[in-house]
Amino acid sequence: MADWNPALYRRYEDERTRPARDLLARVELDPPPIDSTGAGRTLVIYDLGCGPGNSTELLVERFPGAEVTGIDSSEAMLADARARLPGCRFERHDVATWQPPQAPDLIYANATLQWLPGHEALVPRLFGLLAPGGVLAVQMPDNREEPTHRLMRAVAGEGPWQETIGEAALVRIKILPLDSYYDLLAPLAAETDVWRTAYQHPMASAEAIVDWVRGTGLRPFIDPLSEDQRAGFLADYTRRIAETYRPKADGRLLLAFPRLFVVARRPR
Repeated sequence: MADWNPALYRRYEDERTRPARDLLARVELDPPPIDSTGAGRTLVIYDLGCGPGNSTELLVERFPGAEVTGIDSSEAMLADARARLPGCRFERHDVATWQPPQAPDLIYANATLQWLPGHEALVPRLFGLLAPGGVLAVQMPDNREEPTHRLMRAVAGEGPWQETIGEAALVRIKILPLDSYYDLLAPLAAETDVWRTAYQHPMASAEAIVDWVRGTGLRPFIDPLSEDQRAGFLADYTRRIAETYRPKADGRLLLAFPRLFVVARRPR
């Protein structure tokens, strides 16, 4: 799969950052303990899947003085993030195998873990990396069964590009049910909070909806295609989106975007 396109991703940055803010609003970190010299340890925070740094910026603003590190596997996204926050550290790692050099006070993963398999092991592993009293905060799109994503799979399986796309429909992981994340963490955590929110985004047109998903969920389907195949796929997909999402009273289309949230605190 080609590298991420930060400019395309940022086109709907306000909408993409809204759930990041909502996730962070539920995170409370205790100040680090004071040592014998009267100094407190600096808070250690990691932003997993930091993208172009929009979520990292929220963390820096919320926790001034903390040691905040953005982690991503995309060089393009990391370059964008470094330009945005030159005073912040950004590192390239695979989140699936990432290991911090010291136990973090906060592991924050906004719209990241849905790309990784094996949540039954991954989520408890990340939780176990925390310092005592530390918090794991996760937000994931839960929209595989929304029309945008069902239509991706339908177009992929019915057109002349089917063989080229292959198993791309399986790239986006089917995340666990909400209560499964509670069951994974509640026996380990001092506090566990899980919830689901369906955001409603007014969009100007079917083309705008396609533009939104081209920056994320549509990538595994169209990246392997030739220029002609991609144009044909997008034309078919846009037509089906227009047939499914009908204009509302103001002429715009309402894009429902469910997201799943998990916040768990490790015992002190």
